[in-house]
Parts: sequence; structure tokens; C-alpha cells
Amino acid sequence: QVQLVESGGGLVQAGGSLRLSCAASGESFYAMGWFRQSPGKEREFVASIVYSSGLTNYADSVKGRVTISRDNAKNTMYLQLNSLKPEDTAVYHCAGFNTPIKWLKRDYDYWGQGTQVTVSS
Repeated sequence: QVQLVESGGGLVQAGGSLRLSCAASGESFYAMGWFRQSPGKEREFVASIVYSSGLTNYADSVKGRVTISRDNAKNTMYLQLNSLKPEDTAVYHCAGFNTPIKWLKRDYDYWGQGTQVTVSS
């Protein structure tokens, strides 16, 4: 059974930082990524990383403030969020991609329950 479990969310003031984690089990993904969703808004891609090469890509809205990384031995992915803004408030979900095509299309195969990030102004 595939499980993606996020942690690390919380309440932080604008300008602060958080580190999110996603522990994966039951599957070895080609790539993993983070999406976020807030009420009334569409799901938004944040970042992704290819496990074998470490290749990363980021949404323009977070580029320069966010770093995605992974620990292959622990099958865990991280998202370091810095210089947080109120508009970063959302539920952050991790996702797994089984193939390069799925990764390129940002068409995830698996989806976690999410962790809430709230940024106060």
C-alpha cells in the first residue's frame, strides 16, 4: 500500500520559515513534488524533484524562496520554505510521479493528505 505522509506545517509570521517533510512508503517514485491548495483557489504546483538525478523545478511564485530536496535512503522529501508570505497560506500536499511523462505533465500518481501552512501578516 502506497502512503505519502506530510508533516512540518504550522503557523508562522510573514518572513518566517518552515520545513515540510514527506515520508513515502510502498513505492519507489521516479519523481516527487509538492502542490498546494487554498480555499477557493485551484491546486497549484510548487516544486518537484527527480529522485535519480536530483533535477528540480519550481513554480515562478516560489522560485528563490523555496528549496526541494530528498533523502533517498529514507525515501523522504523535504520542502524548505523561506521568506514566507501570507499568500503562501495553503494546504501543502506531496505527490509521487511514477514515470518521466507523468512528471513532465505534473500528473501525479499518488497524493498525500497534506499539511497546513498558515502565514500571518
